Amino acid sequence: MGAEEEGLDLSLRHSGARVARTRNPFIHHLCRAIDSGLALRAPRNDKERPMTPDPLVSTEWLAAHINDANLKVLDASFKLPGVLPLPKDDYLAAHLPGAVFFDVDAVSDHSNPLPHMYPSAEQFGRDVGNLGIGNADTVVIYDAGGWVAAPRAWWMFLAFGHGNVRILNGGLKKWRAEGRPVESGEVKPKPATFKASYDAKRVRSMQQLVANVESNKEQVIDARAADRFEGRAPEPRAGIRSGHIPGARNVPYNLLFDAATGTMKPLDDLRAAFTGAGVKLDAPIVTSCGSGVSAGVLTLALYRLGITDTALYDGSWSEWGQAGGPPVATGPA
Repeated sequence: MGAEEEGLDLSLRHSGARVARTRNPFIHHLCRAIDSGLALRAPRNDKERPMTPDPLVSTEWLAAHINDANLKVLDASFKLPGVLPLPKDDYLAAHLPGAVFFDVDAVSDHSNPLPHMYPSAEQFGRDVGNLGIGNADTVVIYDAGGWVAAPRAWWMFLAFGHGNVRILNGGLKKWRAEGRPVESGEVKPKPATFKASYDAKRVRSMQQLVANVESNKEQVIDARAADRFEGRAPEPRAGIRSGHIPGARNVPYNLLFDAATGTMKPLDDLRAAFTGAGVKLDAPIVTSCGSGVSAGVLTLALYRLGITDTALYDGSWSEWGQAGGPPVATGPA
C-alpha cells in the first residue's frame, strides 16, 4: 500500500494470535484493522478525530483481489463537455479486467436540466444493480485520466448507503505503468439487486448554500482552477458567469495528487493544501466545483484526513453561475 499507511510500521501485520497477546489497546485495534485489509491513518492529534479506514486501495491490493467473487470494479472516467474521445470510448479501448463503465451522466436525474445531478435512491439502486452490483459487493472505482470522477462516484455510493466502496490510488495510469493487464470491449454484467437509501446530509442544494452565504455556518471550498475561481477565465459551459460563491475558499483539485504517478499526495501535503487556503479543518465544510464532479477530490482528501462529515454541493458552479442566479464574487478568496 505504500504511502497510504502514512508512516505506520508494516511489521504490525501480525497474526491473530500475536494481536491477541498485545497489552496495548491502541496496537490491538490497529493490528485488527490492518489485518482486515484496510490501511489506517493517524489523527492529527490524540484529541481530534479518530482514525478511519482509508478509502484508497493500491494497485498491488487490487491485483491480488480482482478475481474475488464479490469484488466489482468500475471505470468512472469523465471529461468536460466537448473533450474527445468520449470517456466511454476510452473505456472500450482499454480498461481493467472485468471493469464495468459507470457513466456519471447516465446515473443521474434526467428530469433536471443541470448536468449529472444526483438521482433518486430508486434510480440509483436500479442503475447500479444493472451494473451487476449488489449490496454485499465490494466496489473499487478508478479513473482513466486522473482524479476527476472516481471520487464523485465513490461519494455517490456513500450517499446512497453503500459504505464498502474504495478508489484505486493512481487509477488506470498507474495500473498500466506497472505493466498490469487491461482489456478492450464492453463488459456486460449479470444484473443484481441493489437497494439504496439516500443520506441527504452528504449533499447540499443551492438553497442551502444561499442561506449559508448569510449564516456562514459552513465553509465552502471550490475545486476549480484559480483562474476560473477568480473570474479571470471563462467557464467551459455556455451561459455561465465567471467567479465564485461569496466567501468560498479555493483548493484546486489537481494540487492534491502527484501528476507524475497519479497517486494522491501524503496526508501532510493534503492538510497543508487546505490550511494554506485558509480552511479550518475543525469547522463544517462543503465542497464545490464546476458541476459537482471534481469537488469529490476535495471530499476524498478531507475524508483521508479523518474529516468524514463533509457535504458536496451537487449543482456547484453550473447551477450557481447561471445568469440571474445568486451573487457572484471575483478575485482571490
